[in-house]
Amino acid sequence: MTNDIVALIDYYEKEKGIDRDKVLAALEFAFISAYRKMVPGADAIEELRADVDTRKGDTAIYASLTVVADDDYVDKFNEVPVSLARKNKPDAELGDAVDFNVTPKNFGRIATQTAKQTMMQRLRMAEKEMIYDEYKDRAGDIVSGTVRRFEKSDVMIDLGKFEGRIPSRERVVTEEYNIGDRIRVYVVAVENEARGPEIILSRSHPNFVRRLFESEVAEIADNTVELRGIAREAGYRTKVAVASNDDKVDPVGACVGLRGARVKNIVRELNNEKVDIIRWNDDPGVFVVDALKPANIRTISLDKENKVVSVTVDEEELSKAIGRRGQNARLTAKLMGWDVQVSKDETQHEQFEERVSDAAHNLAEELGIDDEMADKLFRAGGASIDLVAQMPPEYIAQALEIDQEQAAAILAKAGTAPDPGGQAAEQAEPVNDDAVEAPDDSNVEETQAKEQDEAEPSEAVEPAAEAGKTAESTEA
Repeated sequence: MTNDIVALIDYYEKEKGIDRDKVLAALEFAFISAYRKMVPGADAIEELRADVDTRKGDTAIYASLTVVADDDYVDKFNEVPVSLARKNKPDAELGDAVDFNVTPKNFGRIATQTAKQTMMQRLRMAEKEMIYDEYKDRAGDIVSGTVRRFEKSDVMIDLGKFEGRIPSRERVVTEEYNIGDRIRVYVVAVENEARGPEIILSRSHPNFVRRLFESEVAEIADNTVELRGIAREAGYRTKVAVASNDDKVDPVGACVGLRGARVKNIVRELNNEKVDIIRWNDDPGVFVVDALKPANIRTISLDKENKVVSVTVDEEELSKAIGRRGQNARLTAKLMGWDVQVSKDETQHEQFEERVSDAAHNLAEELGIDDEMADKLFRAGGASIDLVAQMPPEYIAQALEIDQEQAAAILAKAGTAPDPGGQAAEQAEPVNDDAVEAPDDSNVEETQAKEQDEAEPSEAVEPAAEAGKTAESTEA
């Protein structure tokens, strides 16, 4: 046996951790296979044994032959006459199995080249069996490894003695890996396939976040705080629902930690993925309010039979409730196990439309037009008769989609129609200071009359004259 075979045995024993007996068994099997290929007729020998001396480097092949009577000797490959057998083993009896050295000359050098490939295959099989035995119970744990290489979109991770695979479906789309990077991964499964066991790793699995919380939060590890649910879109956002089994322990505060120390470590491991920690509540109506934060919910309706929760929010809160690309509502639905439907609250809009409809109806009655046309006129800026009277006929015709003659007719009605605001102003207008003699308040009334005369000279002339006549008649 050559030195490279000895080195190979030491390598698999020390570096790969394969038991030395398994390595020797693989080597013996390889030498027997090589012997059968090299020696004509060796395939007919039923029992062959290889004896490997690892100290001297010698290899011998033995054939186990059955002792038969000299007259019954027929099969030269598997039988030996008793007379010949007793030369090798004096006490041999009929039916005994006697080993004969059948090693060819220069077998070690030639067989080494032939046996090397077979031995490597056997050692790889032994290595895979050891991988399966060691990792079959580690599914669900977090392990550390180094990025070794890439196979298409899969990432091969060096775990020390073994190698794991991160399939493309288990990668985080926002993460980039470089050869030599040290990363932590979640063991999804150890698959024992025909080609050997394979360790499947992940960084996008929701349970990766669960294991991180269990390692960072002591209250979760001792079951004081319970993780009720995790919904994750890897690389973007994760929602975690927590509950406390001890009334004195705040589950959210325990997960966040002092000044956010605990959750910061988790976010750092997730490459700044956003993590929402929500207090669990068995009432879906209460829980959905916390889960959809920071949006403020206006109304909630539950369909417990179909597991549908419908919420309404103000228009400015709608984007917060739905979230970027719908993440907030979608993750809330995953966390609850319900169908979450978010819609805009139409209450304020309906009230506004109702007021507009009432105002348009009053405008229609004053101008003698239908409500639909009055609604268009109102929305075009004609909120009152005064404002309509100031509109150009071309603008009215375009807004109402009518001809110029109809627009002029509407303007004419607006000009002749009484203005309720103007009438109220006339009714509220004070009289002249000559109307009543009131020596104590005359200065105040005179000042008010002068201010109104300056502000509304055309409207105050006739009332003042009439007030003078009334004063004269009073004095008489």
